[in-house]
Amino acid sequence: MAANSRIMTILLNPGPVNLSERVRNALLRPDLCHREIEFTELQSGLRDKLLAMYELPSDEWAAILLTGSGTSAMEAMLTSLAPTEGKILIIENGVYGERLSRIANIYNIGHVSLHHEWGAPINTIELEQQLTKEISTVAIVHHETTTGRLNDLEKVADVCNSKNIPLLVDGVSSFGAEEIKFRQWNISACAATANKCIHGVPGTSFVIARRDVIEQLGNNQRSLYLDLNTYLDKQDNGGTPFTQSVQTFYALDEALNEHKEEGGWSSRRKDYVIKMNIVRDGLHEFGIKPLLPMPDSSCVLNAFFLPEGINYKIFHDGLKQRGFVIYAGQGELAKRIFRVSVMGAITEEDMRRFLAAVKQTIN
Repeated sequence: MAANSRIMTILLNPGPVNLSERVRNALLRPDLCHREIEFTELQSGLRDKLLAMYELPSDEWAAILLTGSGTSAMEAMLTSLAPTEGKILIIENGVYGERLSRIANIYNIGHVSLHHEWGAPINTIELEQQLTKEISTVAIVHHETTTGRLNDLEKVADVCNSKNIPLLVDGVSSFGAEEIKFRQWNISACAATANKCIHGVPGTSFVIARRDVIEQLGNNQRSLYLDLNTYLDKQDNGGTPFTQSVQTFYALDEALNEHKEEGGWSSRRKDYVIKMNIVRDGLHEFGIKPLLPMPDSSCVLNAFFLPEGINYKIFHDGLKQRGFVIYAGQGELAKRIFRVSVMGAITEEDMRRFLAAVKQTIN
C-alpha cells in the first residue's frame, strides 16, 4: 500500500515513529525565540513533565534537555558524569553498549568493558567479580535494541548496590514504556529521547540526573556542547546555553500530554505488550520464530529470524510496497534477523494488517 493512500505507511522501525495528529500539528505552533519568556515556560514545563512520569521530585532530580538524537544524551551523560577518580564499568551485550565504550575511548575516560555476545543475558557473577575497588560507576543499556533484549536492571542493581556503586542507564529505547526504579536501582542518570516511547519528534533528547551527582562531578567538563552542568545551570535559571530546537520542543510537549492522558508509562507498556503479542502469535503461525523468548524481550521491539528462503531486502521491499517498514539486523545478525517495533501512533488493527502483508510477501 502506497504512502499516499488512505492509510499511511506504518513505521515498525525503532524510531522515528508514526506521529499522532496532535503531535504533528504541534509543530505548527508560532515561531519562538529561545531567549523569550514563552520559551522559558515551555522548557520548564517539559522538564517538570519528564520528572513526573516516574514521580521524581525536582529538588533531588533534574531533567536536562538537549537538541540532538538519543546518542547525544548518551554522550552527554557519560562525559559529564564519568568520575575523575576510578573507572566506569561498561556492560556490553549489543551495539549500544559497545557504543558507550566507543564514547569512553574517544574521550579517554577510564573504563573497563564487560563484554557479552549480542543478545546474551548479563552474567551477574562475572559482573560482581569485575567490581573491584577501582570501579566507581556501572553504565548499562536498559533495552538493547540490537536484539530486543530488556536487560535486567534489577539484578544488576542488586549486585552494584552491594558495593554502593551507582548506575548510568541508557534508557533511550525504554524510557516512557518500561519500569525504571530510579531510587531503588541507585541510578545516577538516565539518557533518553523524545522520538521513541514518548512518541515525539526526532531532535530533542534529555538526561534525567540526580542533582547531587551533577554537583559532585559537574566541574569535570570534557565537552563544550554536551556538558550537563552547563545546561542545568542555565535551565534552572530559565535559559539555555545554546539554541534549542523549538518546534521539536512543541511536539514533545504535546506528546507528553498524550502520554499522561493515556495513563503514563504503565499503560503504554500494556498497549505495546498487546500489539507485540499479536505480532509474535501471528508470525508464529507463519513459522517465523523470535530471536528471544518474550520474558527476555522488551515490550518495545522484538527480533525475528527471517523467513526461510527470503533475504532481508526482498522481505523489506515487499512489506514496504504494502505499507509497512521493518528494520534490519546489525552486524552479522543482518543476514539472519529482522526487527519489529510497536511504538508510535499505530493500532492493533495495523498489526493485523501487517501480518496479512507478511503472508502476502512470503507467499
